[in-house]
Amino acid sequence: MTSIYQKALGNDFEKLHPQIQKRFGFSSKDRIASIGRGIMQEVSYGNLYTLPFLYIGTWRNIMFPQKGKNIPFTIENYAYLDRFGRQTVTWVRKYQFPDKVRRFDATMVYSDKRQKVVDYLGTHQHLAVDIEFSVAENGGLRLRSGEQRFYEGIIGFKFPMLLSGYAEVCEWYDEEEERFKISVEVRNKTWGMLFRYRGAFEAEYIPVRSEADIPKDVKPVREEVRD
Repeated sequence: MTSIYQKALGNDFEKLHPQIQKRFGFSSKDRIASIGRGIMQEVSYGNLYTLPFLYIGTWRNIMFPQKGKNIPFTIENYAYLDRFGRQTVTWVRKYQFPDKVRRFDATMVYSDKRQKVVDYLGTHQHLAVDIEFSVAENGGLRLRSGEQRFYEGIIGFKFPMLLSGYAEVCEWYDEEEERFKISVEVRNKTWGMLFRYRGAFEAEYIPVRSEADIPKDVKPVREEVRD
């Protein structure tokens, strides 16, 4: 079974660096997970008027109003079938600031209806974001976010981008340093840069023999069937 990223990129998946193919090429059938550990050289946010966006994000582990340099972090990517039978990959990032641990949680699925990956942000999958993937010149995986939709109960609407941001992400493999590197920036067309981070990490691949091997805290509290 192909991964959701292979499905999204099609033949272009083969253009990725082999280490990036390995990190993004597994599904629940492969019974492995990728656990990254490293250092964020920089975690920062925009002007003070962006803080309300970030404080709201802390309610559901999306973004946070904290900055720093050389912050230890982990990233946990587990592949599993959600309760709707969709191939799902967790993206749980934990940042160890001196005074507290901050999180940025997401789960990605492939939407057959939209013919692309949809990223559910936060602990309750309230915000569904369309994702476009491409191959970077350095063999990395480039991600750009698009339309966003908010779901809660019977409520569902296109989320106004005045209150959110577009993400630009690139993850690649540095052969000289033998480490993965990542760069993320979230911007709002009106308010400018909201949030960004850049860092490097090493990835370990661990066995996932059954659903019980997936930590409960990396899965969303609530799953949303609408994409």
